[in-house]
Amino acid sequence: MNQILSAFTLFLSLLVEAIPFLLMGVLLSGVLLIFVDERKLIAILPKNPFLGALAGSLLGFMFPVCECGNVPVARRLISQGAPISVAVSFLMAAPTINPVVMWATWTAFRDQPEIAVLRIVLSFAIATIIAMVFSSQKDLRAILQPNIALALPAPKVKAGAVPVGTFFLGEDRNQPLDFAGYLSSSNQIVTKSLPDRLNLLLDNTLAEMRELGAILVMGSAIAAIIQVWVPRDIILGLGQGQVSSIIAMMILAAIVSICSTVDAFFALSFASTFTGGSLLAFLVFGPIIDLKAIGLILTIFKKRAVIYMFLLTAQLTFLSCLFINFQIR
Repeated sequence: MNQILSAFTLFLSLLVEAIPFLLMGVLLSGVLLIFVDERKLIAILPKNPFLGALAGSLLGFMFPVCECGNVPVARRLISQGAPISVAVSFLMAAPTINPVVMWATWTAFRDQPEIAVLRIVLSFAIATIIAMVFSSQKDLRAILQPNIALALPAPKVKAGAVPVGTFFLGEDRNQPLDFAGYLSSSNQIVTKSLPDRLNLLLDNTLAEMRELGAILVMGSAIAAIIQVWVPRDIILGLGQGQVSSIIAMMILAAIVSICSTVDAFFALSFASTFTGGSLLAFLVFGPIIDLKAIGLILTIFKKRAVIYMFLLTAQLTFLSCLFINFQIR
């Protein structure tokens, strides 16, 4: 009974912590939809994969949302034809590269300022690399959920040509894509009157909160259950190994699913028993990939693309933090 009560308490705490940031992201998504002429916004975004990745990361700094609030904005960017490098780098960098999280991390690790600096550097580098990898996918419909893909304009493909790009797990390159019925992303919402746009903003907010909120509830419940039933002593016993500590903290980050605005204070409680590289692994990996985030990201990308994103993030985080562990021994 005590474990059930603990799991329920953790479940509620995760929801209370995450819902405000999810709402913030949904509102930002609605503002982009209703009040911003998206054709002008998309037009000024860099088409170059590297520059687009940098721009997406900077957008994360301008819009301080966590791993719950960044998903609705990234969904909107993709559905309106933003370069995939911009959307993916925003999706991955926004939870960490924003003034709120930077300030919280600096406050928690003021005695170890290198942790705060390296968190930003590694998050920026990983977001940029993965965004550039995803930008090699020329036809995004192969990796997007159908409701997102329907909003994209049909790509210009020469007769008989085969779309080129990244090979995602489970993708059948011999199966042609059906472009019939795809909708144009252009709209004239910004020309409507202010009361009409406010009504549309409310409708959009309620619709996205229903969809993403259900995913958030499910992910929070799974995270709370796993967190209660995994003995903390087992994880702590792995803390001093150069390799095992990183793996343990990456698993812990995925399980506990703590919001990026407060995860630095949670990581601080392990500072005396875990290596510096493993603390960074928790702070970098968690905001990108955790049980809540995976569920939300699945509303944008198909499962094989999310697996691909997860594997790339895990590999880059592990290798960079392992290098840091051996450098600061």
